[in-house]
Amino acid sequence: MKLILLIISLLAVGTTARAGALKQANPENYRRLLATLAPGDTLVLAPGVYDRGLPISNCHGAPERWITIQGPQTGVAEIRQTQAANCVELRQCSYVALKRLSIVGEGSNASRVLFGISAKGGLENKVHHILIEDCLISDWRGSQQAVGISTKTPTWDWTIRRNIIRNCGTGLYLGNANGADPFIRGLIEHNLVMDPIGYCMEIKYQKPRPNLPDMPTAASSTIIRHNVFIKNDAPSPDGSRPNVLVGGFPESGPGAEDWYEIYGNVFWHNPRESLLQASGRVSIHDNLFVNCPSVGHAAITLRSHDLPLKRVHLYHNTIVAAARGIRVGNAAPEGNRIIGNIIFADEPLALHRAISQVSENLTGPVAAAAQHLAKPVPVLGEVDLHPKPGRCEGPPLDLSVFAREQDFAKDFDGRPRNTNTARGAYAGPATQQSWRLQADRKPMR
Repeated sequence: MKLILLIISLLAVGTTARAGALKQANPENYRRLLATLAPGDTLVLAPGVYDRGLPISNCHGAPERWITIQGPQTGVAEIRQTQAANCVELRQCSYVALKRLSIVGEGSNASRVLFGISAKGGLENKVHHILIEDCLISDWRGSQQAVGISTKTPTWDWTIRRNIIRNCGTGLYLGNANGADPFIRGLIEHNLVMDPIGYCMEIKYQKPRPNLPDMPTAASSTIIRHNVFIKNDAPSPDGSRPNVLVGGFPESGPGAEDWYEIYGNVFWHNPRESLLQASGRVSIHDNLFVNCPSVGHAAITLRSHDLPLKRVHLYHNTIVAAARGIRVGNAAPEGNRIIGNIIFADEPLALHRAISQVSENLTGPVAAAAQHLAKPVPVLGEVDLHPKPGRCEGPPLDLSVFAREQDFAKDFDGRPRNTNTARGAYAGPATQQSWRLQADRKPMR
């Protein structure tokens, strides 16, 4: 019995050592405790206002022993920045998780262009394996260049999950305007990004990547799934922007075979631009695109922009209330497959003359949507874009060409597409488990 108790005791000590220390912080001592964090540690911030920002430097966890900085289970840890600096600044960090934090800016009265969460510094700053989860990032709105989450250094393996990002100049700006500092192999899921001045999110195009230790070199994808991207009618003084823009990948070397997988998202309202614009290689499926009235733009615009459009997989999306539904400005040399979509628009398809792999899409004018969809009204909380019983169906689709893509055979609700006869983002009429579209985070199933 003593031997058993000794073994249990040793195991408990080992587990505690692996888990790291649990540290409690408050607005008076948190800056000092930040410098003490070791792999496996968790720093819990008590409710309160932390007005000296959250500078996180030389902070390295490990693959099985992340460092976590989080707010309380109840109450709010509100991070503010009274100095001329970004609010949360990551320098030389890896395997660090930020959870349940409220990161608040100065709103439209701000006299400075600052960011909520920032990783900057180019090649001098190495930041990878970062988790941002269940945070509120709001009011970084001094101009269109103020950003909720910004990266200006080569970054990889970031997960941005279940956050609310609102009232920012730009919600997320990942990568650098000159094509340097690539954002690699990211996962962006279940976020609500609403009411920016410019983009809800932009991921910049990428020039040939620098040779950095541990940076991924194998082909990979950045996944954008189950997010809600909402714009309002406020003006964009520095130029109108799509809800989301993703740029192309390097022409050669590491990253040349990378691509985006964009699925299960809601793209809602843009009075002056597209809902989604993309270059490079893209898989876009089982998304909802609603209310894009600008006659000069399309709900989905695919074209060579800073870098070429190379591959288009565009299937099982639902597009409603658009001047143009899908515009593809040039043929992608690695293939253009546009199948199984529902498009109710004044001009459903505006495709380059060389694109031929287009089939089994249900198209019609905006007014025809009510004949096929449950409640296609442009009001969040009331709209229902599920098909009416017996509608939006056709011959079975062969989805085998998409079999290597994430969740290629699941609809917007996460239901399996057992017959592949449905068109659009939903596999059939609504069920009790279906999520009603609203200005909120899409739940995880």
